[in-house]
Amino acid sequence: MPRRPENLYPHYHAHLYFGPDTLALARELAEAAGRELPVAVGRVHERPVGPHPQWSCQLAFDAAAFDRVIPWLEARRGSMDVFVHGLTGDDLLDHTAHAMWLGNEWPLDLRMFGRSAAG
Repeated sequence: MPRRPENLYPHYHAHLYFGPDTLALARELAEAAGRELPVAVGRVHERPVGPHPQWSCQLAFDAAAFDRVIPWLEARRGSMDVFVHGLTGDDLLDHTAHAMWLGNEWPLDLRMFGRSAAG
């Protein structure tokens, strides 16, 4: 079972995961988040980028916004999954040990971080 988001870190990324069938919903959700929430909205990627196995859009926010952002995303994400992780300066840990999910968990491509998940 995917680990649910908890407010444990000073800063966060939430990555909306979507595909061709949910692209319009993802764009609408990202635009609404930018209007209604204290988040920085990244680009909508219509291909896998970085470690993400799905098309994605990043929302960046801090711990003060967490308790507003996460319930908002949960209520509006529809069939999309959302990968949430803390930002600690260790990209591998941020994408493994600090990984949390709204919806389904997806396996990430961690090779870009230059070391194995085991350390």
